[in-house]
Amino acid sequence: MTLSTALKTGDLSALPSRRDEDWRWTDLRGLLKALPPAAPAHDGEVPAGPFAGLAAAETVFVNGRRMTASDAASGVVALRFVALSDKAAQGASHVIVVKPGESLVLLESHEGRAGAYVSDVALDIAVGEGASLERIVLVDDDAEAVNVVTAEVTLAPGAKFAQTVLTGGARRQRIETRVRHPGAHAEVRLDGAYLLDAQRHADLTSVVTHGGLDGVTSQLTKGMVTDQARGVFQGRIVVEKGADQTDARMGHHALILSDKAEIDAKPELLIFADDVSCAHGNTIGALDDEVLFYAKQRGIPEAEAKAMLTVAFVGEVIERIAHEGARELAAAWVARKLGSEA
Repeated sequence: MTLSTALKTGDLSALPSRRDEDWRWTDLRGLLKALPPAAPAHDGEVPAGPFAGLAAAETVFVNGRRMTASDAASGVVALRFVALSDKAAQGASHVIVVKPGESLVLLESHEGRAGAYVSDVALDIAVGEGASLERIVLVDDDAEAVNVVTAEVTLAPGAKFAQTVLTGGARRQRIETRVRHPGAHAEVRLDGAYLLDAQRHADLTSVVTHGGLDGVTSQLTKGMVTDQARGVFQGRIVVEKGADQTDARMGHHALILSDKAEIDAKPELLIFADDVSCAHGNTIGALDDEVLFYAKQRGIPEAEAKAMLTVAFVGEVIERIAHEGARELAAAWVARKLGSEA
């Protein structure tokens, strides 16, 4: 059951619902009573994307259709999915292959420049032996949009895959990453930050399956919800039989700044091997009242103090981004979302 199937067939029963364990907090069948018409083709200009100037080449999808394409397999590449039609449905798929020994930085953006659209994006990513890929994903959806982004990632021995997802949510939004980890000294870093206000919803779901010896996974997600927003974190690390000497760490930490906001978190470790080093942690709370009191005593307005503390809280995720330009853009995005720009 997927949104993609529903968009292709028009069958609402294909939508995932709360009866599906992995979708119980991001119910699409209960939300969508009808599917909007397909988005029309766009033949006009496309506004510049958020990573403009950072990439040597870019591939652009508008309303689900590929407008421009780059075959670059190394260097810095932008991948854009742009919604330009109100109350329309769009679906897109794309394949990314990083050849053995190559290095790629993927600057991926999902740009909601229309209202109340329904979007489904599927990515198939393969990272070759000894290759590396850093994927930075900036999701800027309309408040009334429904958006599902799914990435299937396959790693070869010795590959490195690093990912950072930044999102402000939507009416319903799910960013899902599934990684087939071969062990064999391959390394994975999966990070994310969600900053949600109003009635926005964001679901960051991931599954990393270790299938062989000597694999490393490090995962850190941080979030903030206020007003009536809802954040969802589902992280699952599976260590299959025979995947000994796996080193896997997962952390999810979030702030709730309103009595009506909600966070649902489900970190999981499923271990079927011996001689592993695995751990997970999950904390959800509010900002420290004593620190806020101290800030107000120093003449800092409460709203500004909260923004400053939240920027510092999320900063650990931002600092793990290796690409300098993307890291600076991510820091500016956080500051803008929290109203703490200098």
